Amino acid sequence: MKLKYLAILLILLIGTLLGIVYYYGLDPSLLTKLSFYENLANPSVRIIRVQEGLRKEEIAEIMFNKLDWGEAQKNDFVNAHLALNSTNLEGRYFPKTYLINKDKTPSEVSATMFDEFSKQTDKIKKPKTAQIINENTAIKIASIIQREAAGKNDMRLISGIIWNRIFSGMKLQIDATLQYAKGNEEEGWWRQVNPEDKKIKSSYNTYLYKGLPPGAIANPGLNAISAAFNPQKTNCMFYLHDRNRNIHCSATYEEHKKNIQKYY
Repeated sequence: MKLKYLAILLILLIGTLLGIVYYYGLDPSLLTKLSFYENLANPSVRIIRVQEGLRKEEIAEIMFNKLDWGEAQKNDFVNAHLALNSTNLEGRYFPKTYLINKDKTPSEVSATMFDEFSKQTDKIKKPKTAQIINENTAIKIASIIQREAAGKNDMRLISGIIWNRIFSGMKLQIDATLQYAKGNEEEGWWRQVNPEDKKIKSSYNTYLYKGLPPGAIANPGLNAISAAFNPQKTNCMFYLHDRNRNIHCSATYEEHKKNIQKYY
């Protein structure tokens, strides 16, 4: 009998916590430490954490597993831009922890993520910066930063180097864009780049073609987006991470080769 009452109290407590999160607009990730609560409190609601730097296909797989979707629903989520008569919306599935009702359609779930993207990016875009840097360009760069950086402390420096390459007319030559080009569900979305991959005929191959790829390569978080809009001023054109994931940059290719010998 005592167990029955304890279970009822637990359900009421967790339901109250969920209500507080909804009412005050708190970050649902605060509740993720209570791993047992999800199905007890509200069997139709799921807490879903979407980490930074995933492709939309990877996010669709998370939704597929958490919301009990079928393959058709997963495909609808990946192709949400078609229903909106828009271009590819990679880069705008904003990563965070969401509370999502299981009866939400793929278009409703994607719309929630797109709305969150707009809400969050509006906080960091300064009017003057937004006039200079096109949002689509910034999101492409932010997605590359997200995949290339070892952490948020690297992001503004990598942003500055990417912008330097763009302004100088140099090819970006960034591995993460190649990973996007050759990624697939069967072999992996982010496979290691090999020398032969640099010959891949893809508009996302920044070793082969100048400029930014035609779209974002992942869905960046707020730090990466902020870095894209606010690059660090630097004369560096090259960078690498050592075995401890510390970043080292250089202004010339000769210096870069020395860094490779020194840190690899």
